[in-house]
Amino acid sequence: MFDTTSSQSRGETTRFRLLHFVKESFALYPLLILVGAANVLVLLAALGGIVFDHRIITGMPAWVKPAKFALSISIYSFTLLWLLSFIQGHTRLVRMVANATGVFLTVEIVIIVGQVIRGTTSHFNNSTPLDRTLFLIMAGFIALVFVMGIVAAVLLLLQRQSDPAFTWTLRLSMVITLVGMAVAFLMTRGPTPQQLELSRTEGRLVAIGAHSIGVTDGGPGLPFVGWSTEGGDLRIPHFVGLHALQVLPLFWWLFLRRSKVLSDSHRVALVWTASVGYLGVVGLLVWQALRAQPLIAPDADTLNAFVLLMSAVVLTVVGIVLHARIKATTM
Repeated sequence: MFDTTSSQSRGETTRFRLLHFVKESFALYPLLILVGAANVLVLLAALGGIVFDHRIITGMPAWVKPAKFALSISIYSFTLLWLLSFIQGHTRLVRMVANATGVFLTVEIVIIVGQVIRGTTSHFNNSTPLDRTLFLIMAGFIALVFVMGIVAAVLLLLQRQSDPAFTWTLRLSMVITLVGMAVAFLMTRGPTPQQLELSRTEGRLVAIGAHSIGVTDGGPGLPFVGWSTEGGDLRIPHFVGLHALQVLPLFWWLFLRRSKVLSDSHRVALVWTASVGYLGVVGLLVWQALRAQPLIAPDADTLNAFVLLMSAVVLTVVGIVLHARIKATTM
């Protein structure tokens, strides 16, 4: 029969651990928790703006961008908070990462919301000296968030946990998240051909840099996310890379956390396989976007590369699992 007493006990233990984690985290990194919580409120306000404010900015409802960024900042803040809890020692550095990241992300969302209130774009905006300055501030602070991510990754590399597979999950997920962040720098390489063409008629560059490749930002796109359906879009690999910080730990938790068949070395090998495969998908999406190819319309080269990548991942996983089973039966 189902042991309800044991189930209730486990539930109480989980709640106790969660409450203890929140209490301890708030004592150590209050700013990062407040930033995560505040952005949940910004998300709710932005969703209300989507309903009641019918203005369109760059082809999307004005408040979609604040909603997306508030959601992303909230998720990143709480995930980073969880990740930092596994770093022992280096207290000053860890607090610096937490507090600085919180400040930098706050500046980002404040500017994004402020520009929506003004009825203009926040990213790549070169229309006026004020708009240009605000975008440069955003770019600078996001670069600093990237630097704080590098510090966190280095600290994770220095850590030694009792579960090596979990340790490598944290390390590799942070590294791939940094790769996802770095994709954003490709969006600011300079004015696009479309922007240069427009500058000839406008007499000035109103925007420098873009999400889309081969088409103008603000054209037909997927619902809510706005990813271009007519050209390449660097937001796609940027998004996928950023969320390695959630996807890879979830993979460990679902498949490797309590495996009795796999040894530590096999579990580590599977973490590396999943991580390299995930990074390969990010690279493939960058390659697809830079060739001005929509996500929903891959050509033969893209499909072939994806099939080869997935085949290599699947074969490697099968090989690792079979080796683990053979080794287990011969012991």
